[in-house]
Amino acid sequence: MTTSAAVPASAPAPTSAPAPAPAEAVQDASPRAYGRRKLDWRLRFAFLSLVWGFSFLFIKVGTEGYAPFQVTFGRLLFGTLVVAVFLVVKRERLPRSARTWAHLSVAALLLNAAPFSLFAYSELTIPSTLAGICNATSPLWGMALSLVALSEDRPTRRRVAGLGIGFLGVLTVLGAWQGFSGLDARGTGMALLASLCYPIGWIYVRRTLAGSGHSNLALTGAQLFVATVELAVVTPLFTTLPRHFPVVPLLAVVALGAVGTGLAFLVQYDIVSEVGPTTAQMVTYFTPVIATAAGVAVLGESLAWTTPIGAVIILAGAALTQSKPRRQP
Repeated sequence: MTTSAAVPASAPAPTSAPAPAPAEAVQDASPRAYGRRKLDWRLRFAFLSLVWGFSFLFIKVGTEGYAPFQVTFGRLLFGTLVVAVFLVVKRERLPRSARTWAHLSVAALLLNAAPFSLFAYSELTIPSTLAGICNATSPLWGMALSLVALSEDRPTRRRVAGLGIGFLGVLTVLGAWQGFSGLDARGTGMALLASLCYPIGWIYVRRTLAGSGHSNLALTGAQLFVATVELAVVTPLFTTLPRHFPVVPLLAVVALGAVGTGLAFLVQYDIVSEVGPTTAQMVTYFTPVIATAAGVAVLGESLAWTTPIGAVIILAGAALTQSKPRRQP
């Protein structure tokens, strides 16, 4: 998932995208608070799925002309500018507490700077299709971590079964019975580590920023700004200024930031306010499908039979981990 927000609604992802925030972290969810909707939420949901699915393609194209850290910095910069415009229009106030900004700096690292950079580096050696499928493992990591970190999140047989099924799907995608032959272990490991960053960040946010009194929009704008500053510091240490600026990779980075990060967050924020985080998070299950289709159709990436089969198993397991027991009458 290509973008993730302070109290995320990348997502992610990021996609490379984010997943929705816990229900209790979403403030002012009344549709009246955001004016009259021009498009049905289902159309906006489809747009969000499409944008985050194509984000992995944009990353791949961007790294063909620029270093991974440069791609991530550009992504965060353009994404922050889009959200900043929205903040000015809405007259939202940024947090003033030093403690809040300290927590935001950690959230920015876990939900933006680190996973975005890891996905960019991973796609130097693995297809965008595989990166998109690795991103779909975030709910599985989240389920496993919540059992340890969140005492109120009790496991059920169905969710534990979903966890096992999901990781069976991961082994299928990776071709474990073939000894992972033909697989770039480093790139795949980076993509899986990126997907692990998201639930760690969500748990941190849930413990430190939920109920802080600031709007989700203000927190996210601040977080994206901090993440941009973090990349502005790191990027010059590991890269040099490009001598040439290839147009197509540059356009991919701009689209990745402005549309796949900034605009995608605003759309997701709007969907959550209208239909709630539970429905909004279903975008997680469409993103890898679109990422796979885009990688094969546009970039001509090869697709082994284990990839789509494993992806279906992963999504089935992820869906089970998000299920909740029925309420007794």
